[in-house]
Amino acid sequence: MSDVEILSKRKFGGAEKEVLECFVEYQQALIDKDDAKLDELMADDYILTHMSGKKQTKAQFIDEVMDGTLNYFKSVIHEPSILFDDNENATLISDVTLTARVYGSSGAWTVDTVMDFKKINGKWIIGKWDT
Repeated sequence: MSDVEILSKRKFGGAEKEVLECFVEYQQALIDKDDAKLDELMADDYILTHMSGKKQTKAQFIDEVMDGTLNYFKSVIHEPSILFDDNENATLISDVTLTARVYGSSGAWTVDTVMDFKKINGKWIIGKWDT
């Protein structure tokens, strides 16, 4: 059973579906605390910008997920839109409601998400996430 839900009136196919599937896998890996899957889905130069403005590298973010500083329980992706710069660069834009316990506070937060993807060796990976 997945803890990630997509709420959309659209059907996705082709490259749009591939990007969205990568995002869903990423969200589920956060919930599962699957560091190997997170490492696979995130670019080495990945940067997360939290809604507070705090920036984290890939290693810093994965460390905080794994040590329990960041705990994700459910993700709801609202009406995602995927834009392509070319065949190897895409941006996913969506409101995402995350049920989580972060830095000691529990709740459900809806974050304005802009996530950049790049295609490397035929596979979409995440370059950065701005919330």
